[in-house]
Amino acid sequence: MNNRKLRNRFMLLSVVILLMLAVTMSPISGQSADGQPGILTNPLNIYGGADPWLQYYDGTYYLATTTGRSELLMSKSETLAGLKAAIPQLIYAEIDPSRCCNMWAPEFHLLAGPNGLRWYYYYSAGSSGTLDNQRTHVLESAGIDPLGPYTYKGRIFDSTNDGWAIDSSILTLGDALYFLFSSWVGGNQSLFIAPMSDPWTISGVRVLISEPEYAWERVGLNVNEGPVALTNEGQTYIIYSASYCATPDYALGMLTYNGGDPLQRTSWDKHPEPVFARADAEGVFGPGHNGFFQSPDGTENWIVYHANDNDEGGCDDRRTTRVQRFTWNADGTPDFGTPVALGEPIAAPAGDVGIDPVPEFAQLPVYRFRSMIYDDSYLRHTDVYVSVAVTVDPVVDSQFYVIPGLADPAAVSIRSINLPSYFLRHEGNSILFAPSDGTEAFAASATWWRRDGLANSDWISLEAFDQPGRFIGKQFGIMALVAITENSTQIMREDATFIQEP
Repeated sequence: MNNRKLRNRFMLLSVVILLMLAVTMSPISGQSADGQPGILTNPLNIYGGADPWLQYYDGTYYLATTTGRSELLMSKSETLAGLKAAIPQLIYAEIDPSRCCNMWAPEFHLLAGPNGLRWYYYYSAGSSGTLDNQRTHVLESAGIDPLGPYTYKGRIFDSTNDGWAIDSSILTLGDALYFLFSSWVGGNQSLFIAPMSDPWTISGVRVLISEPEYAWERVGLNVNEGPVALTNEGQTYIIYSASYCATPDYALGMLTYNGGDPLQRTSWDKHPEPVFARADAEGVFGPGHNGFFQSPDGTENWIVYHANDNDEGGCDDRRTTRVQRFTWNADGTPDFGTPVALGEPIAAPAGDVGIDPVPEFAQLPVYRFRSMIYDDSYLRHTDVYVSVAVTVDPVVDSQFYVIPGLADPAAVSIRSINLPSYFLRHEGNSILFAPSDGTEAFAASATWWRRDGLANSDWISLEAFDQPGRFIGKQFGIMALVAITENSTQIMREDATFIQEP
């Protein structure tokens, strides 16, 4: 097959995909037309799904996961299945070196502050190049939109024990607010509770309420982390993650509040067995770091968690976000059941008419862009400026989804696979990968017209949607947005010419 026929074949396939995606990625993405009950399959994402926190609020689902970078993201969708196609939005970025990096374990809670109800977005963060400085921080929203805007509110800490602290969460008992988190004591990573005077201030000394003691809590490392409160019929539980997250035996444990002073360890009874664990027959390994949400009609309880799909999976961005319904035992304790296998159809939450987007996001074709002028050279994150350290396989680092243009579906946008919120865009004459902030300006700068190749019409060139005549090329040896005119040299034209390969 000659190059022209090959190019035409790719272009035809791309047009079909664009037409399909133009429907599935609309604001009502994944919604059945006849209002019938919805269905979906796990996972909700194919990369970057660790430490998920999901809330259903005012008719919309909101999802945040660990980025491990210097920014915090959130996705939204009217349906649970629609989260698969939703583009994570940038809600906050940090440059302060003391808290710039390694952002983990996001949670957002709607709490009463001095100006009324506000969303408080809790997360762990530290300094570059080490995980030893992880601390807990919180943002405050300007209103009651979970997407913000947010401002940095402060660091949350116990002044008498100001050390490593991650995986924060909020427990409300009556009118009192308590802070839950995980910290190291000797060789154990354990769970602590502390009183709060407001959503961003600890008002007393932290208290140890759980440490790894059973064998199932001590696989790989001795770990109790990710505490989350759960209530049912007046009873309060804390569901937490146990063992090292890089092992397939990462699992969920449970503490039960027995009615005493919550700031006393004796007020918390530990269940002797995990309440949610690996399911080898279902291909689910290391399920943990969970959250809870209710169905749109309020009748069902759901758990959101991350897991790996093989027993060699690590504590990294390959973990994906999964959801499933759970029920209650006769004694009022939660029954989470067995983790659901990937691809197994499950009923959507009651009142949710969502269906999996078609084609499924995980099945979208993957493309690479090979340079015309340099043999075996591909457009990669490291070939252009990107504001994060990308530590993945170089091949994955050069693979992208080509989706309908964010600013115009007749054009295209180039979306990263291993950094799901990142798009190829221009800023001035610089070419970079950056996370979407949901604005029209970002959409315009991340949209490209696919033109016949400037140096060879069998290949392609990428023209800026909002700057006609300017193409992705090279200037002074680096990727840049370059004006191509009739007087431009052949080298300039070759630098701006690529072939799109599957």
